[in-house]
Amino acid sequence: MKKTQLVFVPALGFGHLVSAVQLAKMVLERNDSFLITMLAIHNPFSGSISKNTESLASIHTEIRFIEIPETIPAPPPEALAVGPASAYTSYINDHKTLVKDTIVNLVMTHNPAPIASVVVDMFCTAFIDVAKELGVPSHVFYTSDAAFLAMMLYLSDREDKGEPKFSPTDPGYIIPCYSNPVPYRVMPLLHTDVEYEAFANHGRKFKDSNGIIVNTFSEAESHAVSALLARDDIPPIFNVGPLIDHKGKSLSGSDAVKRDEILKWLDDQPEKSVVFLCFGSGGGFDEAQLKEIAIGLERSGHRFLWSVRLKPSKGKLQASFFDNYGEILPQGFLERTKNIGMLCGWAPQVEILAHKAVGAFVSHCGWNSTLEALWYAVPIITWPLYGEQHMNAFQLVKDLGLAVELTLDFRRDCPTDFVKAEVITKAVKTIMEQGGELRNKAKETSEMAKKAVMEGGSSYVAFGNLIDQWLGSKP
Repeated sequence: MKKTQLVFVPALGFGHLVSAVQLAKMVLERNDSFLITMLAIHNPFSGSISKNTESLASIHTEIRFIEIPETIPAPPPEALAVGPASAYTSYINDHKTLVKDTIVNLVMTHNPAPIASVVVDMFCTAFIDVAKELGVPSHVFYTSDAAFLAMMLYLSDREDKGEPKFSPTDPGYIIPCYSNPVPYRVMPLLHTDVEYEAFANHGRKFKDSNGIIVNTFSEAESHAVSALLARDDIPPIFNVGPLIDHKGKSLSGSDAVKRDEILKWLDDQPEKSVVFLCFGSGGGFDEAQLKEIAIGLERSGHRFLWSVRLKPSKGKLQASFFDNYGEILPQGFLERTKNIGMLCGWAPQVEILAHKAVGAFVSHCGWNSTLEALWYAVPIITWPLYGEQHMNAFQLVKDLGLAVELTLDFRRDCPTDFVKAEVITKAVKTIMEQGGELRNKAKETSEMAKKAVMEGGSSYVAFGNLIDQWLGSKP
């Protein structure tokens, strides 16, 4: 069979890399005529790209991994503080020449098979120009939700029309991709001009691609998907999710032991009795907030599994683990909760959410985590921390009715924000003791997700259309 190449360029961060690998795996499962290369850009904020790439490459031998040389300096801490998305984007944009040279010298020269597309992450839109220079198509892989995709396109529309940026004094904004008016306070990533413009510029560049691949399923975000389909100025949209790595990464040594300890503990708990708290690779808290979480959990009286992390150090995006819990958490907490709670560092999130003992998920609302919870029908308690997570939380609570909000104030990346123990207790008790309706809705959404990826389902069909476009069967 004639071979065709795809070149993936994921953004920084393990979550983006995992999503890209999962998409590549799905492509190969549907059509094994593709040769897939994954270009990995060094992550200066965690320094772990080599370890992550090696781990994934050892599992997914059918995908060729190439690390981009580490020659671009990291953004200064002050740039990250002013505009993390803008600084992040600038760092990626500085790799244009390196990415182009890598494709020419290590992909095209390595194999003469034609490149069907350069598949770029939502933050890697600069490489759409690289694909054009090489005379090959490009597709955007949008790793977040359809609503925020539509939001980024909406921002570019506002910019192009000369409309003003968002203001805290404005009433809720009527934005086509959301069912409810969107208040200024749930858009902290758009509160500065530099961030607003960065997202608007990405939205504008999306239109220059040959298609946008979204890790969602149409049934979950019907309102946002309809808003996208109503537009005639954007390339084809392919909703192919949920893309979930159900097996997780290969573990050995102490990591495998930790995973087994966690799953054994869950095995001993009653069905749907455990609240799982996990906030992603960047989701950490200072000592005062960690103490407050501990108090709130203890007062709730419910079983809990808590992945504990300290907030990232200056200039870093990755939260840090620690194991001296007794020195930071309230005195006596560990002893008093030893029969109902378990603390851990890294956690095998997918395996935990799949476990019958888990009854609720306190989450930062990153999109990968959200899809995993929806797939396994675990109700969500929203605690957004940064990026588009606040808007994900808003959509989950207000538009979709699939989550309980921790508080009405979503501005979690403001350093003055502090969630009190009683708020945590109330949210946990609400979902664990009165969450029957929410649990039923989560189950219905889970069933829709599984049908979407089955043969004949909406995502299955969309995936087929995408492959047809790559193979030239459709324009």
